[in-house]
Amino acid sequence: MVTTQNRSPRRGAAAGAASNAPVGPEVGTRLSAQEIHDNVLQAAEEEMSRPAWDLLWSAVTAGLTIGWSFVGGAYAATLVAPEYRHAIAAAVYPLGFILVIIGRSQLFTENTLEPVIPVLAKPSRVTVGKMLRLWAIVLGGNLTGAVAFGALFARTSVVSQAVRESMLNLGGVLLNGGFGEQFYHAIFAGWLIALTAWLVAATTQTGAQIFLIWLTTAPIAALDFRHSIAGSVEVLFVAASGHATWAAAGMFILPAVLGNIVGGVTFVAMLNHGQVSTSVVARARRKR
Repeated sequence: MVTTQNRSPRRGAAAGAASNAPVGPEVGTRLSAQEIHDNVLQAAEEEMSRPAWDLLWSAVTAGLTIGWSFVGGAYAATLVAPEYRHAIAAAVYPLGFILVIIGRSQLFTENTLEPVIPVLAKPSRVTVGKMLRLWAIVLGGNLTGAVAFGALFARTSVVSQAVRESMLNLGGVLLNGGFGEQFYHAIFAGWLIALTAWLVAATTQTGAQIFLIWLTTAPIAALDFRHSIAGSVEVLFVAASGHATWAAAGMFILPAVLGNIVGGVTFVAMLNHGQVSTSVVARARRKR
């Protein structure tokens, strides 16, 4: 999870760590691409070194919390005429992402940017190993939370029958399409969520962060893209309700995870690292 504390790269990580006060851009009114990159890099290195147990609990929390996007959208859809249901569900969809990201829980799709940046900046077996470790722990924790949330809402009367039917309708849509179609739509969701993490690293203002999260996640639902974790809550709810098989849910999750990785790594991590890679290499040489 990208920290909300911005640090100027020319002041160094030590200076940033010495104070909790937000550090503004060194030049101008906005952080440079290099400064955003360094915010992501430092935060990612810290997360990659966290104990596995801490990461797992944070990931389970995110998997549970992201489910409020599903419930909130389903509830909102019951309040309007059928022709407006998709639009209002999409408008409410960012709710779970706001709760997860502002709450600093570990969401797998954000990590298609964050631990990838250290691998690109300092490629080695060690950094690749740390990235894969983080991915495995966070993905496992997110899916554990998603299963628990889906089963809880499927097998108890926590919501009204109208909301439950709305949830079944929303979740059922995600089960449409073959592997290739799911994978392709997931690429764009991965792109948007990794972009969310990059943009959140550009500001310390909570209000601005909430707006940026909404701006980059609402299109996922509006355009029927496939987010591997939020979507897993939906399809696992449908399966736990007995309206789909667990295998069908799995055939959503696998291509969604792969597509999210491709989208986040390719269109955000690699491209945004690429625009500052010359500076990163030059600084590494000076340090040596």
